[in-house]
Amino acid sequence: MPASNEPAANDTLFILSLVVFNFISFISIGIPLASLPGYVHDTLGYSTTIAGVVIGAQYLTTLLCRPLAGRLADERGAKKTVLIGMASGFVSGILLLAAALMTAWPAASIAVLFASRLVLGFTQSLIGISAISWGITRLGPQSTARMISWNGIAAYGGVGIGAPLGVYLQQSLGLWSLGVVTMLLAATGLALAWRRGDAPLNPGARLPFGKVLWKVAPPGLSLALATIGYGTLTAFIALYYDTRGWDGAAWCLTAFAFAFIGTRLLFPNLINRVGGYTVAVACLVVEILGLVMLWLAEAPGFALAGSALTGCGLSLLYPALGVGVVSRVGVANRSSGLSVFAMFFDLALGLSGAIMGGLATYIGMQSIFLGAGAMALVGLAIVWALLQQERRAESG
Repeated sequence: MPASNEPAANDTLFILSLVVFNFISFISIGIPLASLPGYVHDTLGYSTTIAGVVIGAQYLTTLLCRPLAGRLADERGAKKTVLIGMASGFVSGILLLAAALMTAWPAASIAVLFASRLVLGFTQSLIGISAISWGITRLGPQSTARMISWNGIAAYGGVGIGAPLGVYLQQSLGLWSLGVVTMLLAATGLALAWRRGDAPLNPGARLPFGKVLWKVAPPGLSLALATIGYGTLTAFIALYYDTRGWDGAAWCLTAFAFAFIGTRLLFPNLINRVGGYTVAVACLVVEILGLVMLWLAEAPGFALAGSALTGCGLSLLYPALGVGVVSRVGVANRSSGLSVFAMFFDLALGLSGAIMGGLATYIGMQSIFLGAGAMALVGLAIVWALLQQERRAESG
């Protein structure tokens, strides 16, 4: 049965002391987001396609390095992996600074900038999973949901702070300052991680990647199908509003974000009390209702409510399914399992725009939210099957 004990205050403080590494990482990720496309296109003179490739290189690297990150955390320990991640973040800052100083040589500048993005992607893949594993190892498996939840809040908050900070720095000091601040953030993370006590390695046999993927695939596929709803909302809400003749599409994203973070803060221990798959079922039902509201909306206020409901539904889904992932792969392969699980999320975000954009040409912009809801419904069926399987195992 899931643990029912409420988290101690000192446990929460310990969790926050670890997710700060992910917070630092995502500030570094957010800092160049709004500045680099203009630098590549307007200053260096390259096309918007090249600008997109430079930005996207980081996310592709993160996706490809997920299995390596999980393996390192399982075999070398979470602390060492965080230290490697922070060191690579420092290198990314050096390269970003160098690229800014090479503006007079566009080819050299963009090559170094591309390398900086690749290293930053490697950094992201290492730090998030390692911080989660670090906390779970020290506090026990009952902390899994809280570690994942707080890590997600740190990620959203870091990007939210980093993006405007990067714009301010570039406008005030120049692009070179983004590299310097990235280096300072990484150095701060290195110092904090170095001072923390290590977490012991988890004993047990390490599974090869293929077996980890097989075990993670059911909850991972459910997460991917649900995440398409988020990808659809972020990619097409502005076009959806335009086709309806409405203003204020950005408020839908604000409503989503507030509902997402608010739900995590209001229900920090719900997953431990009632179980991961049970919460995941409820989350998917709420998300589907939100997407259906967006499909049926006849006024902006109704669409706003649908966006908020979608945020509520998706808020606890990742940590709820993450608890199931850990139980499926075992303690010795916890980091590897969570890394592969994150790959499903990354893939869904990367592919949702293309999938739903193609679907929109056949069923219309408004109906893509119904399509996203239908995909989430398939994800609900998968989680329901996992829940029944878990209940049979407990009763047997």
